[in-house]
Amino acid sequence: MKILIVEDEAELRTVMQSFLEKEQYMIETAIDYASGLAKLANYHYDCILLDVMLPGGTGMQLLGALRRLGKDDSVIIISAKDAVEDKVQGLELGADDYLAKPFHLAELLARIKTVIRRKNQQIAQAICFKNVRLFPEDRKLLVGEQEVALNRKEYDLLYYFLIRPEKLIPKTTLAEAVWGDDADQADSLDFIYSQIKNLRKKLKENSAAIDFQAVYGVGYKLV
Repeated sequence: MKILIVEDEAELRTVMQSFLEKEQYMIETAIDYASGLAKLANYHYDCILLDVMLPGGTGMQLLGALRRLGKDDSVIIISAKDAVEDKVQGLELGADDYLAKPFHLAELLARIKTVIRRKNQQIAQAICFKNVRLFPEDRKLLVGEQEVALNRKEYDLLYYFLIRPEKLIPKTTLAEAVWGDDADQADSLDFIYSQIKNLRKKLKENSAAIDFQAVYGVGYKLV
């Protein structure tokens, strides 16, 4: 699961990032309106933690821009002001929740889990394709009735393909979606081939009716 923190207060941003990474979330950050807008426009996130007051603009403006882009990423507004009008404005713009500063990290985690669970339930209890079922809330994969163990990246990769079956996904898009900012530091995208090879082996060993089709020089599709 990938989370974006848009927060200009360095200490709070670092504390949230460290805490959520320990909870096994992949975290990206933005420190102002411009960098936040660039992230929102180019990437998908399971949850966005959005501060209201930012250099160069506001979190409300970013939320409005996100919805105008047609994206339905879950958003939790974080604000130093616990004003009713701010809550109403955020919810009217499409925020999923509102959290006033200061807050306990345990409460933040609970809010994140709730909005992600709610979104997954709206999509489906399970993502199904042929004889494969993926349960996002439990991070569980079933092939037929057999549970298949996946590591974190294998799960994230398969999830990304299963919600886009038979669609060609460029390797650069996969790297950005599953590996985030870490992908920019790689000399090549060979690590994608390695992960897909391992995932394909597990699927084949368990008689999955799905497979990855490589399109030379472009990327992969789930068929």
